[in-house]
Order: sequence, then C-alpha cells, then structure tokens
Amino acid sequence: MPDELDRDLLRLFVQGDLDAFESLFKQFEIDVYRWILRIVRDASTAEDVLVEAFWRAYRGRGHFDPSRSFGAWMRRIATNAARDHLRAARPRAGWSTPDHQIPAPVGSDRDLGEAVALAFRTLPPKLQVVATLALIEEQPYAEIADALDLPIGTVKSRVFRAIRALRKELARLGIHP
Repeated sequence: MPDELDRDLLRLFVQGDLDAFESLFKQFEIDVYRWILRIVRDASTAEDVLVEAFWRAYRGRGHFDPSRSFGAWMRRIATNAARDHLRAARPRAGWSTPDHQIPAPVGSDRDLGEAVALAFRTLPPKLQVVATLALIEEQPYAEIADALDLPIGTVKSRVFRAIRALRKELARLGIHP
C-alpha cells in the first residue's frame, strides 16, 4: 500500500500533473522495461513498447485508483502493450513459414534454439506471453496472473496449451521433445 507521499504523487498523476507523471516514469521505467523485455525478447522493441505503455498509462490515468499499486497497474498496461505488439508482428493467418525458415533437423544446440524460437513465434500472443513468462523467465504463476489480470487457473491452462502447441510445432519441424 502506498505511503502518504506516494498517494499524493499518485493523486497528482491522476489529475494530469506532468511533473508527477515524469516522476513516476523515472521511478518505474527500469522495472517496466525489464518486464516488457521478458515478453518481447528484443531490446529495441522493448524500448518502443515501454514508450507506448507509459503513453497508455497517461491517457488512462483517470481510471487509476491512487490507493492501489502503481507498479502492478503499470505492469498490466505494459503486458497488454507487449501483447499487442506481438499480435501485430505475428504473420497473418493463412501465411505459412517459408521453407527456407524451417530449420533442418536439429544437429546442434544452436539449431534447437532457433527451432524453439520459431515455435514460440507461432503461438497466439496470449499463449506466447504466458509461456515466455512461465517457461523462459520462470516467473511465478501468481505474478503472471496479477500482471495479466487473470485468474491463476487461466494462467496454468494457457501454459498447458502453450506447451502442447510448442510440442506439436516442434514435431512438425522434426524435433521430438
């Protein structure tokens, strides 16, 4: 729960005070950037998504309750911005992976890594986000549920579905985990 000084800063932010927004940006920028980077897995993209997330937070400031955690609220917004980016970057339905991008049967750890990365990119964004946070970043399900504003059971279900889809895609690529 925020202390009185933080509550005042958050109230000013909700009212549209740019100095309060800048202060919150400076305070949370690194943590939010790291969170986004866990999802999008690219530093340059994470910087773009960070700007978008804070812009969304400023535009939606009227919906923020100053008695709540700004960090959790910001992580939720950042997750949605990252998911939107993944959705936009995903190949359109009906497109398939060009044959030259399908790795040959795995002969090295590098080949396996490329095949797994390719399989991850085929996941729908809502599964990709959860799978990345749970399987790669090893974030606790409770933290993922909080960031995505989902029940923990939904997170577990999406991780299960993502694993099943990854296994299917890896098998299609000639890899049998």
